Formats: sequence, structure tokens, C-alpha cells
Amino acid sequence: MKTRFHIFASLALLASAAAAAPKPNILIILADDLGYSDIGCYGSEVATPNLDRLAKNGLRFTQCYNTARCWPTRSALITGYYPQQIHMDPPQGKLPAWTRTLPQRLKPLGYRSYHSGKWHVNGAPRPVADGGFDRSYDNEDHNHNFYPQLTLLDDVPQPPVAKDGGYYTSTAYTDHAIRCLKEHADKYAGQPFFSYLAFTVPHFPLQAPAEDIARYRGRYQAGWEVIRAARYQRQLEMGLLACGLSSVERQLGPPYDFPKDIALLGPDEVNRPFPWDELTPGQRAFQASKMSVHAAMIDRMDREIGRVLDQVRAMGAWENTLIIFASDNGASAELMVRGDGNDPQAAAGSAGTFLCLGPGWSSAANTPFRRHKTWVHEGGISTPLIVHWPRGIAARGELRHDVCHVIDFVPTLLDLAGAGTAPAAGAPPYPGLSLVPAFAKGGAVTRDNVFFNHDGNRALRTGDYKLVSARQDQDGWELYNLADDRGEQRNLAAAQPERVRDMAARWQTLQDTFVRDAGEVRPLPGKAARAKGKKQNSED
Repeated sequence: MKTRFHIFASLALLASAAAAAPKPNILIILADDLGYSDIGCYGSEVATPNLDRLAKNGLRFTQCYNTARCWPTRSALITGYYPQQIHMDPPQGKLPAWTRTLPQRLKPLGYRSYHSGKWHVNGAPRPVADGGFDRSYDNEDHNHNFYPQLTLLDDVPQPPVAKDGGYYTSTAYTDHAIRCLKEHADKYAGQPFFSYLAFTVPHFPLQAPAEDIARYRGRYQAGWEVIRAARYQRQLEMGLLACGLSSVERQLGPPYDFPKDIALLGPDEVNRPFPWDELTPGQRAFQASKMSVHAAMIDRMDREIGRVLDQVRAMGAWENTLIIFASDNGASAELMVRGDGNDPQAAAGSAGTFLCLGPGWSSAANTPFRRHKTWVHEGGISTPLIVHWPRGIAARGELRHDVCHVIDFVPTLLDLAGAGTAPAAGAPPYPGLSLVPAFAKGGAVTRDNVFFNHDGNRALRTGDYKLVSARQDQDGWELYNLADDRGEQRNLAAAQPERVRDMAARWQTLQDTFVRDAGEVRPLPGKAARAKGKKQNSED
């Protein structure tokens, strides 16, 4: 009886929010290369009290997906379309003429829109002029957390940030977001706002303030197997999932091979998730120090999020602000050196270093799933998703197992803003769904398919079945029943060939449809051009 009353109360709240209350404010917070288990409320040991409180007083979705990579996810999030529909995967120039971004759709509804942090929507290079934001602070230098050399304020390039000036990306992005919200409260209090806070952490290079790293020094000496097992146990206790812990693929390394770069990292770097007890003492110490920096970056991000939440409260907007938190892809197994290079004598995580998480810790960050960023196995595409909205969501601390994707964000927000889920004039229908029914009741959102295609990695989820293929694999399609095997351990392809054929045909039909949606598409580059662009493809 209590559960039924709870559902009715949720539905009543949503109906009231849509019909009577002012349009909700919107705050989307996006992390970069954050693994599924990297925050406390999804199993982590990292301190994330602000995100955990949002989850405790809102919803956690357990089966939300991204596109496995930075720019395709950000493009999908801001437009509502699969990246293949808008020339974004592979990137082939400008967005189709029919494309409208979320700020462009929200503006006629009275919203002002603010962007702070990473942009990386290749077909819309300017967040204000092309993306429709009223204010923007854009960092296009993804190689430095302490002194980026290319930032733009309202599309205007700014002087390079001075070294040793106390700058840190997560803090700078938050400062800008707060300035925009304060300006909004002072000048536009009668209008709803959309704030898009796009962090560049914990993406490589692993860099964080020294005092943050000190909070985690020594925490990871036990190794990636121990941390992974502990996270998995906490996930089971939380009821987040009901699958086994996937086996670590010991011979699967980074998605792109840069042996010269790895040599620059020194003899303690390893490009495979070897058993921890087989590493040398030096390797264990080096790997543990890297994870301490990764944790520090997440810890700092959470504290910066807390500052933004305090500002939302201070301006009296807390009750009617819808907050969404997600990650653009799974944790990264990549290993490379860019920017100003890596000084092996510098303290791990300092400005003089360029470190990457690598496949050992990435396997732990993506617990309990298989593989990493760029792959479309569950480890590469599964994101934590927290939704918090006091006025519109009655549930507190509940889980939602509805299957969803970042393409759902635009139709969801347009639905709540009173515009419904219809596309802009001349545009194809949105492939995503409004998640509003799931805010009231779990299981209320059902869909036919979820589609994936990135860098030769392909997948289709239909109901509980998932068809997946990686470009490195020679055995073709794999088939899994995710109802009890999200770890993708029991390949059913040989036992169910007809289902494989049907789902593969459906995947191809969707791919062909999305290419047609994009309109005229430039020919894909030839072999020589692809080889030349290999390293560029890893630079996100």
C-alpha cells in the first residue's frame, strides 16, 4: 500500500510540476572518463559526499549508456541525436543544417543557457555562436589541468594561463558556472536557467592539487584486484546490479598502441592489467600513486560540485532545479604522453607529469563490467546517472533499472520545459525517449533498441539481449543476455545464430538510416589518411 501511495504521489508531483509550477531550472554535470564505479554511491571508496547526497535524495539509474567516447557523447547530449546522425562519429565536418542544440531549443521557451568547461562538439565549434549558449567558458586545451593554453570566454580566445598561478581546471570551471548563476539571479531571476558544467576530470593527464592527492596517498597499495572486489561487493549490497564480476582480460591493453610514449613513462608503467602480485615493488608503488591522483581528481570534482549546489540553494532555486550527473564514457585504458611531456622526477599528478590510468586501474574503475573507453562492451559505455529534483521527484534514494542513453536527455528536458518531444522543424524524430515517466515509477520507460558504433566497435541492445563486436576481435558478433550477465561472460552467439542474424540485420538497418538522416556525408578517409589520423583520434 505504501509503495502504491508513493507512486501516486510521484505522478502527482510530476503533473503539478508540468502544469502549474514554473519551468524547472536545469543543471547537467558531466564527468570525463569517469568509470561506472568511481563515485561513492556506485561503489567507490573515493569521497564523493555531494554526489552521494544527490543520489540519496533523488534517483540512481543503473542501466544508462553513453557512446564510449568524449565528442560523440557530448554531441549526442547537446543535440539529442546519435552521433552517426549528425556527422559526429566518425567526425566529418559540420552538423547537418537541420540540427538544433538544446540551448537553441530552450531559448524560445524562456531559458538562458550557460556552459562551463569542456565543449568538444566538433561540428559546432563555438558554444555561443554555434551552440546557442548565452555565456561560455571553453577549455580547448585538454593536455593541461594547471595551465591550459587555449581557453575561450564567450567564444573569444583568452591569454594562456600562467604557470604556477594556482589555476586548476575543475575550480576554474566551477568559478565560471557560479558567476553565471549569480548574474542570472541578479538580472534574469524571472527566467529559468540551463547550466552545463562539463569537467575534464578524471581524464588524462592525471593531475590534481598536491593536498588532494595526499588524501589518498597509500590508499591503493593493495592493488587493483582488491579495490575491484571491494567495489563489487558494495555494489551488490546497494542492489545496483545482479550479475557476476567480469573476468579481467589480462592480454587486453590500451585501444591504441604508442610504445614510444609508454617508454617515456619509465620502467614502472605497464600496458596490461597483470596480476598485482606479479608486478615489481617499483611498479606497484607507481601504479598505486597513479590511482591516488585519479581519486584526488574525482574528490576535487565532487567538492567543486558542492560549491555549485550551494549557489543554487543561495539563489532560492534548489527546489525547482533538475540536476543530472553522468560520465561521457567509461574509464580509459589509454597510455600516452602529450602536452609538455612527462618528467619522471616530478611528483605524480603535478603539472610536470603526464600520466594515464591504464588498463589495470581502468578495469577497477569500470567494475563490474568488461573493457574500457572506446569499446562498446559494458565497461566502455555504462555511466552512473544521478537525477535529483526536489519539486518534481517524490522518490528519495531509489534505483531505476530502466534502460536509457544520453540521447534521452534532450527529449526529457524539452518534455519538462513544456515543448513535448517533437524535433525541430525539418529534423528527423529524436531517437531517444523522455525519461519523465521513470522519475515517478521504475520500469515506466521501455524501448526497442539502443545502438552503438564507435571506431569499429559495434553493438545493439534489444530488450535484455546485447549483440556486440570489437574491431580487434576476429570472431565476429558476440551475444549476451544482460538480464543476468552484464559482465558479458557467457557468449550465446553459437547457441542462438538466428537471434544474432536478426539483431545484426537490425543494427545495419539503423546504421544505414542514421547515415541517411545526416544527409550528404563526405567519403571516409583512405587507409593512408586513417593511419595519419590515428593519434588524432585518441586526442579527446
